[in-house]
Amino acid sequence: MAQEVNLAQLRALVAVADAGGFGSAAVELGVSQSAVSHAVAALERVLGAPVLHRGSPARPTPLGERVLPHARTAVASATAVGSIAEHHRGGLTGTVRLAAPTTVCQGLLPSLLRDWRAEHPRLTVRVFEGEDDELAVWLEAGTVDAAVLVDPGPLPPGAVPLGTDSMHALLRRDHPLAGEATVDVAELEDDDFLLSEGGCERHIRDAYRRAGVRFAPRHRIRDLNTLIGMVHAGVGVSVMPALAQPMLPPDCVLVPIRPAAHRTLTLTGPVGRPWSPAVAGLLAEVRGGGAPAVPR
Repeated sequence: MAQEVNLAQLRALVAVADAGGFGSAAVELGVSQSAVSHAVAALERVLGAPVLHRGSPARPTPLGERVLPHARTAVASATAVGSIAEHHRGGLTGTVRLAAPTTVCQGLLPSLLRDWRAEHPRLTVRVFEGEDDELAVWLEAGTVDAAVLVDPGPLPPGAVPLGTDSMHALLRRDHPLAGEATVDVAELEDDDFLLSEGGCERHIRDAYRRAGVRFAPRHRIRDLNTLIGMVHAGVGVSVMPALAQPMLPPDCVLVPIRPAAHRTLTLTGPVGRPWSPAVAGLLAEVRGGGAPAVPR
């Protein structure tokens, strides 16, 4: 190739692929939409083929899919170099993309984000909300820089355990069991059960198995807010993590279940590549200051 690929072109490709459009990518990068379009077009001239399908949303071509992981690595490495320089001059700076499940975003991250903003005013933390099984994929692909993983596998040195998040029955306040200290899952057999299609399903099934009770959900719901709304409307009951508490309307309650079930939460950077100084610094602070409290 007479011309060479440059970082601005790769940064534009990553931004469009992640944002799903040239306009959103331009906002993300702080440049004009025309500049993003020109950068992608220049990359395509160098490579000799399109890397993006222009549509709504914009999506990578087969060539773009092959280039994208390398583009993410290059952009992440360049960002890390800049962060190292800034950290050397004092303080954490730059941007950390942090992924977490919905309940963690609701119940745990707000206090962390508040503390980080106060301690590191030049650091930006961007939150990406996702399903439990998506987060590790995003982390290793370079879509995000750090993640709160649920029941993770092998972890890199420096990962921070945040604690365990126990499973609770979600009931209306007028339910006969709403005032109990705990609820045996066998006591929910007469209610229509609403199951959230997330990573907690296996914990719920395991609790029912240990109780010797047949598990037969009446409804399967993907969105937690929809599920909570249905319980609120009296459609049925459910089981969900304690961290869902901030999402509940006043007339719904969470009651610990028997047999007890919980999931483990861990804040970590990627396994397969070096962490940026900002990620390493934030995790070291969380580790040194003690993990934030997870409701019981």
